[in-house]
Amino acid sequence: MAKQISDLKLGVLGGGQLGRMLIQEAINYNLTTLILDPDTNAPCKHIANYFECGSITDFDTVYNFGKKADIITIEIEKVNIEALEQLEKEGKQVYPQSRVIRLIQDKGVQKQFFKENNIPTAPFQLVNTREDIRNSSFAFPYMLKQRRDGYDGKGVMKINHAGDIEKAFDAPCLIEELVDFEKEIAVIVARNPKGQMTTFPMVEMEFNPEANLVEFLISPSTYPEAIQLRAETIAKNIASSLNITGLLAVEMFITRNGDILVNELAPRPHNSGHHTIEGNYVSQFEQHLRAIFNLPLGDTRSINNAVMINLLGEKGHEGVAKYQGLEKIMAVEGVYVHLYGKKYTKPFRKMGHITVVDQNREGAIEKAKYIKETLKVIA
Repeated sequence: MAKQISDLKLGVLGGGQLGRMLIQEAINYNLTTLILDPDTNAPCKHIANYFECGSITDFDTVYNFGKKADIITIEIEKVNIEALEQLEKEGKQVYPQSRVIRLIQDKGVQKQFFKENNIPTAPFQLVNTREDIRNSSFAFPYMLKQRRDGYDGKGVMKINHAGDIEKAFDAPCLIEELVDFEKEIAVIVARNPKGQMTTFPMVEMEFNPEANLVEFLISPSTYPEAIQLRAETIAKNIASSLNITGLLAVEMFITRNGDILVNELAPRPHNSGHHTIEGNYVSQFEQHLRAIFNLPLGDTRSINNAVMINLLGEKGHEGVAKYQGLEKIMAVEGVYVHLYGKKYTKPFRKMGHITVVDQNREGAIEKAKYIKETLKVIA
């Protein structure tokens, strides 16, 4: 008799907020969760069945941790691929597969994958040094992105003119044409080993220009159905080309002339899907579990209008976190609070998120604006 989901151990590389929300969903299935994270105070520490403090980039640590689990997944891409490859050879199930993580770890390889598979994306050029950037024929202004280890706006800079190159990264990067976009959007697609695929409805994102982090996420989108269908089709095509098992977040731009260009991929639960906990029939976290355990995928439809606000540490504050205005925003109807269990705050650190659900889209947006002005993470 095949083992039931509750008989299996799920190992997660990374113990941050994504792992925390995944565990919160896993509890509903009586799943045993094992977490590996280098932070002794990781958000997952007190709710995982087993927590190990150790490096997720060290071969031996990842390999020995992985041997304790039946299925291994990630909540961050910066992990030791060689250890995951060895675990796969020994029969462990690793989802997303190590080859997918390897491709997505390197933004340059990711862009080449787009090009080879006719996935629409902005023109780009790969460079290795600051001198290569200086010799590039790309027209100013353009975006410069480090090929590895960039996240949450880090490792990305705009090059406006030749003088900016002196401050540019002196490391393998990609130069990308600056996209004149109307809106940044995202589609999360789930795929199980049987090849069943579902997409969550397309969402729209508003960014904090200083932190280069999502400030508001609005679901569902009000773009024409044809545009939404095209974005969902692109996401499904990428998931099929990768033959991925699990979730894949596909971040895209809608340009001023109506084109859709793929920006980046994340092979895991993602910031652009947090609203699904209250806003959709199935959450991204439950869907990820369904996918990696080869279960039928859930109903991704929106239940209501949902706006998600990232709760970031305030500028000028570093230390033990305090949440100013929490009671005020909790008095607002349709507000759901998610704090990530991080003891210490610092400027722009993701400390939690708030989701507003409302039958009226504009009403939800107005409430979100009020929350942004009222709720502050200080020290």
